[in-house]
Amino acid sequence: MGRTLSSILAAALLAIVPVTALAQLTPGTTLTGNMDQNLSSNHAYVGQRVSVSNAHSPDNHVNGAVIYGHVSDVQTAGQGRPGKITLAFDQVRTRSGGVYAVRGYATNVNVQTKNNTLKEIGGAAAGALVGGLLFHGVGALIGAGSGALLAKNNRQNVNIPQGSSVSVQVVRSRRQS
Repeated sequence: MGRTLSSILAAALLAIVPVTALAQLTPGTTLTGNMDQNLSSNHAYVGQRVSVSNAHSPDNHVNGAVIYGHVSDVQTAGQGRPGKITLAFDQVRTRSGGVYAVRGYATNVNVQTKNNTLKEIGGAAAGALVGGLLFHGVGALIGAGSGALLAKNNRQNVNIPQGSSVSVQVVRSRRQS
């Protein structure tokens, strides 16, 4: 009788406590998920909306969440300037329906950049050709070095492909109704 009564009380207590309260999102939580769209530093713009799906915490206390954010800074690659994209996150929707206003930032993003080797070889060849034509002999060596250095300093844009893994650190969190 006592065991049945305690089981009924436990079941009633679980019915009163909403399931969404179990998936609390606290500051310091890291969520990892997959990027829902492609981003490139030569096409992205500040304010562009982004989302990360299937996000989960390392302990799976939060699982299947969607994180919403935006591009907060972008730099197109150029001579001596690498491409970069900075992401900020402002909302998390948990699978159980909880909505949190957050402030978060990306701590780890799988990005891709093109290899610059062919550009450096082409720069060296073009520099050698121009140096050889203008200054003969030694000019070809100086031109090759200058061309390779110039090409090496020409940076590549950053790409974040759809499906890339993204880790987000939650700095501040407030549950919304």
